[in-house]
Amino acid sequence: MALKDILTIIDLAGSQPAVNYALDLASRSDAHVTGLAMAFEPVVPAFAAAPMPVDYLQAAHEQAVSAAKDARGAFDELARRAGINSESRVADLLTGGPLESVLQHCRTTDLVAVSQANPDSPEPMRDLLIETILFESGVPVLLVPYIGAPTGAPKHVLIGWDGSSTATRAVHAALPLLSSAEKITVLLVEKKARGGGQPGAEIATYLARHGLDVTIDVVTNPQAGVADTLLNYVSDHGIDLVVMGGYGHSRMREFLFGGATREILASMTVPVLMAH
Repeated sequence: MALKDILTIIDLAGSQPAVNYALDLASRSDAHVTGLAMAFEPVVPAFAAAPMPVDYLQAAHEQAVSAAKDARGAFDELARRAGINSESRVADLLTGGPLESVLQHCRTTDLVAVSQANPDSPEPMRDLLIETILFESGVPVLLVPYIGAPTGAPKHVLIGWDGSSTATRAVHAALPLLSSAEKITVLLVEKKARGGGQPGAEIATYLARHGLDVTIDVVTNPQAGVADTLLNYVSDHGIDLVVMGGYGHSRMREFLFGGATREILASMTVPVLMAH
């Protein structure tokens, strides 16, 4: 199924890497793009010795709404220049609060594009936002490096494969992107060699039936961890896009990535499409 509806989270500042990538992707798939900006309302501490001044709260609210509207306007202009069918929205959020209002926008789209957290220009709640959308929206997430990514169809796509349900969902979600790739590599990272059969043969056969040319590569007993092995492979082989499952678990309403997933998202240099 082709991508026809993309939602992208609009950064409040910076060069909008996710927005630009989403618009370029839409131009190649004739898709509609929705830009979602967020107005982060201030938190009133419950332990405050005295009530917060009404003027302060009003000023903080107006500043949050103004920042979201400015970001929305930047998206509208980028979409207009790109000639993309689009719309923009604003979601009101309590800083540090639940993200259900964002999830409602995400659940009726094909793909959500979000910029990687930028340590030099942090966006409010960005890590929690990424984790929540990935684990709770039911929609695949495309993470775009904060340094940006080249436009145009990815030429070499890497699939991180371990046979899990999350990796399977990621592959299914990536099919529209895989169809235009010149090269697809299925990478398996194994602590020890397995006996009998060709690792990854089943997923390669499945993709071949979709008319895709696939190469299998197996790294056995890697010297580094799974995340570093994958990141090194990306660097050494000129990968343009990574497709993989996202792992994590919930605890006391906080979503915690698995170690490999978190390391990859912190150090990624190319877009990563994840599903859970």
